[in-house]
Amino acid sequence: MKLNTLYKELILCVLLLVPAASWSQADVELGKTLFKNQCASCHNKNMKDRLTGPALGGVQERWAEYPEEDLYSWIRNSQAMIADGHPKAVELWNEWKPTVMNAFPNLTDDEIASLLAYIDGVYTGAIGGKPAAAEGVAAATDQPQPTNKWIYYGLFAILAVLALVLARIINNLNYLTQLKEGEELPERKTLVQQLTSRGVVTFLVFALVVLGGYTTVNNAIDLGRQQGYAPEQPIKFSHATHAGLHKIDCQYCHDGARRSKHSVIPAANTCMNCHRAIKKGSKYGTGELTKIFASIGYDPINDKYIENYESMSDEDIEKMYVKWIEDQYLLDEDMAVLDPEGELAVKRQWEHIVESLTNDTKPRVPGPIEWVRIHNLPDHVYFNHAQHVTVGQLECQQCHGKIEEMEVAAQYAPLSMGWCINCHRETEVQFNGNEYYESYKKYHEEIKNGNRSNVTVEEIGGLECQKCHY
Repeated sequence: MKLNTLYKELILCVLLLVPAASWSQADVELGKTLFKNQCASCHNKNMKDRLTGPALGGVQERWAEYPEEDLYSWIRNSQAMIADGHPKAVELWNEWKPTVMNAFPNLTDDEIASLLAYIDGVYTGAIGGKPAAAEGVAAATDQPQPTNKWIYYGLFAILAVLALVLARIINNLNYLTQLKEGEELPERKTLVQQLTSRGVVTFLVFALVVLGGYTTVNNAIDLGRQQGYAPEQPIKFSHATHAGLHKIDCQYCHDGARRSKHSVIPAANTCMNCHRAIKKGSKYGTGELTKIFASIGYDPINDKYIENYESMSDEDIEKMYVKWIEDQYLLDEDMAVLDPEGELAVKRQWEHIVESLTNDTKPRVPGPIEWVRIHNLPDHVYFNHAQHVTVGQLECQQCHGKIEEMEVAAQYAPLSMGWCINCHRETEVQFNGNEYYESYKKYHEEIKNGNRSNVTVEEIGGLECQKCHY
């Protein structure tokens, strides 16, 4: 039976095989967590499209002719079933080899049932989509923020002109009054004399001090901010390809976002979960992926990690990866046409790899990839990713913009104090079904009684100074 037809079979068998309890909200949430932590690295989160592994939608129907225990055993240890010659396991292996499915021997029956319930819910559309409030906030965030500074400058200029005209009118009226009353008239000052008078000079000095102070304070506030900052990275990693085209969940690579203060930069091991099987990129071929192999010590020719890689000489490392580049180069017909010799192209690619993976403090290719940090809050500011992602249930895009459309990652938001405060004032807390907010009995009662429709972050202490500044 073909996999692309097998994947459409989940609904019926979930209803028949999964216990009713597994459809509870708690079990579906457990299934969602299991999918993100265990499955999202290889399987598309829409459950309908292939990724490194097959689409999961319809999996139980495809196993319907076998006992339920067989599917559970497949999820726990697929290679053992293949070795035992199970017909379905062998059929899947023949289609997807040499990609090996990870083993999950510690998953209980209840956890697998919850996982299958979540997969079915996403596949059928019963689960998915942003809450309306989150969509509204995201849409508002995506809109360019207007600036009013030119309006203020214009009003200041108009007021200055009106002040001069009014002063001139008052001076003329005083002169006419004195003339009518027959008083001795002083010598009239010219416009230049009036503009250079002590009062006008004093006012101008005062205005310059105010304007200079305002400009200085604004520039000091903006010091260190880098909205739009998009540095060149050692590897040309495309979020548009990974998060956009292939729909890899952000938290698969940035695993710390759901459980710690920092979102963390993924280690090369995370990259290798996919790129041990996918060795040629869709845009850069082997050029950028070889950087990952060279940094971590993976031999793509023999498909194995190199023992004591750090102790290898630079010459041996170069020889191995140049051989890999040459082999791939010969397979690329377009490159061969452009450069029949190939030697220059291979040399340039290896030199670029060395340049990207080495610097003054890291003279050799082996070792961690030194990514350039983009988002960097001041030391006196406390920000916790888990508080926003897990507790607040915010989407990554609210702070990072449409990262799934960025070819080169850039800082989307200003990350200023005012920007954070506005977000806390406007963002509604996701109260429903969120155990972190169960202690707010008063708000829950008011929502239940219809006395309020929502609760914002500000109302649960989101503007307290010590929350962000210790």
